[in-house]
Amino acid sequence: MDINIHASFLPQTDPDASLAFYRDALGFEVRKDVGYNGLRWITVGPPGQPGTSIVLYPPVASPGITDDERRTIAEMMAKGTYAIMLLATKDLDAAFERIQASGAEIVEEPTDQPYGVRDCAVRDPAGNLLRVQQQR
Repeated sequence: MDINIHASFLPQTDPDASLAFYRDALGFEVRKDVGYNGLRWITVGPPGQPGTSIVLYPPVASPGITDDERRTIAEMMAKGTYAIMLLATKDLDAAFERIQASGAEIVEEPTDQPYGVRDCAVRDPAGNLLRVQQQR
């Protein structure tokens, strides 16, 4: 079987702030920026990996969820417990400096974890937790 990860979705609550973070702080390419009914879906991805993307989507556009569920999602996003993504880089310290300089919320500075990886953790403008690992 030949199955690849094509796209992953992360919610965003401020498309301009999310675009700036993923483009400027993380260095991702903007692949699509689509507006519809006053909402925006922004597709970004790492240079050199055109087959892997992150779609930054407005969670209010999710079909089939109730108003109570929307409120719960908003609360979880605000706490940083709704969505998590793991990224990797060849130079964690340089990546961390760039992310920190962008003004992103730092959750954990680069740390040697007891489970054998070195990583850091930050939050994007919507509160999504991003862990960035040192690539081996």
